[in-house]
Amino acid sequence: MVYHWQHLTAPQLRTLAQRDPVAVITLGAIEQHGTHLPLGTDLIIGEGLQAAMLKQLEKQDASVDVVCLPAIAVGASDEHASFAGTLSLPAPLPIATLEAYGESIARAGIHKLMLINSHGGNKSVMDLAALTLRRRCHMRVVKATYTRLPPLAGAMNADELRYGLHGGLLETSMLQHLAPQLVTFEGYTPAAPATPPEGALVSPEGSAAFAWLGEDLSHHGVAGDASQANAALGKRLVHHYAAQLAQVVAETAKLPPLEPSAAAGKR
Repeated sequence: MVYHWQHLTAPQLRTLAQRDPVAVITLGAIEQHGTHLPLGTDLIIGEGLQAAMLKQLEKQDASVDVVCLPAIAVGASDEHASFAGTLSLPAPLPIATLEAYGESIARAGIHKLMLINSHGGNKSVMDLAALTLRRRCHMRVVKATYTRLPPLAGAMNADELRYGLHGGLLETSMLQHLAPQLVTFEGYTPAAPATPPEGALVSPEGSAAFAWLGEDLSHHGVAGDASQANAALGKRLVHHYAAQLAQVVAETAKLPPLEPSAAAGKR
């Protein structure tokens, strides 16, 4: 069953916690996405994937109890701070926010948390907060950045998929499916994906990655060619990633509970 945290009463949440549900939080961002996509691209994609995931989960395995918290809209987006409209929190703040959310969830008696992430800058934030929650609250925290899930086979060129990392074919197609009214190609100029030279290990997202700012990618702060984006591809992508996220929830629900470690008890 699917529940929404803010719609429950305190007694209802207490009863639900006894069934060992999976809490879900979607992490997005509000930041520039070139001239053709809205500032809320990451948030729209994250919320769209969550909604599609919940529909698939209800069809596939209604026995899994999921309680969704409100999405966290603003994340760590300093790499896009030079462009108008970007909202960004200094890294310690979203880390502390996730830790505080996790502690509140644990106090309610829920110890499994899945994070759906749609913004690359949130990955390190999730890693640090999740480790703290594991140690401090004995909580299972599963981190699911959708772009790290197995890709949709044959959907797009491999370089575009991996290195068209901001405002490229992937994100633009998904937005054309989820919020077509917010996509505009007026004045759009394609940007090459941030593909490293043949044999090179160092690049913005290479095996040895360097820190980058949006303006390092291109004049408009994007990487990737969205000129062939379309809603039909976006629908397939949303369905594909939502199915995998539903699998992540189901697998998370089956994880055994964590017990306080012996070492922690000796402190």
